Amino acid sequence: MHPLIRTARMTGLLYLGLAVTGALGFLLIRPRLFAAGDPGTTLANLVEHASLARAGVAFELLVVVTQTLTAAWFYRLFRTADPLNAGGIATFGLVNAIAILISAATLATAAQLALDPVGDAAATVQLLYLVSGNLWGVGALFFGLWLIPMGSCVLRSGWMPRPLGWILVAGGVGYLLSAFVRYLAPDAQVVADALVLPATVGEFWMIGYLLIHGVRHHALDQAPSDTRLPAPAAA
Repeated sequence: MHPLIRTARMTGLLYLGLAVTGALGFLLIRPRLFAAGDPGTTLANLVEHASLARAGVAFELLVVVTQTLTAAWFYRLFRTADPLNAGGIATFGLVNAIAILISAATLATAAQLALDPVGDAAATVQLLYLVSGNLWGVGALFFGLWLIPMGSCVLRSGWMPRPLGWILVAGGVGYLLSAFVRYLAPDAQVVADALVLPATVGEFWMIGYLLIHGVRHHALDQAPSDTRLPAPAAA
């Protein structure tokens, strides 16, 4: 197998891992524990489902790991075709991973406080979950920002279908706008959700293309045979 195809498929596998861990942690586990506007219920859920709360922390840590590795592998994939945008994918992906890392720390603190309460544990736990949710909310800026250079890499390299590149760019812009809509117009949740739909389409198309095709065949003639990350310069 050509190294570029191998790199592309590993990138797709890591990206799929990011999607799965994010969905399980934020969309599945979090709603079962956090009760908006009801600190007492949130605290009771954390006490009653302590193992689930720990699993929620673990999934957020897995999001950090998969986000970081996916960012690194996207850089590895596109660095010869478009170094600037490849670096943008890596940089914005890492910043988003840091935001989720802080979110994981707040959830871990909430889980610990629920079992070993100090002061008004219900109010504090609720606050920690709100901070976690808002870290995901503001982190959408960087998740949107990493899709824009990703789409640009697709367009500049020609290694994947051009419509995929445009959808990724549009999805990134939509993610950026949705982050502002959520805070400036909180009653317009439907609009915010609609703005991220192109990103969802683009991401799953990208994952599928990487896993199934890797890159277009003509890319194998253009790319160097060695796609490893460059070694650090000697001192």
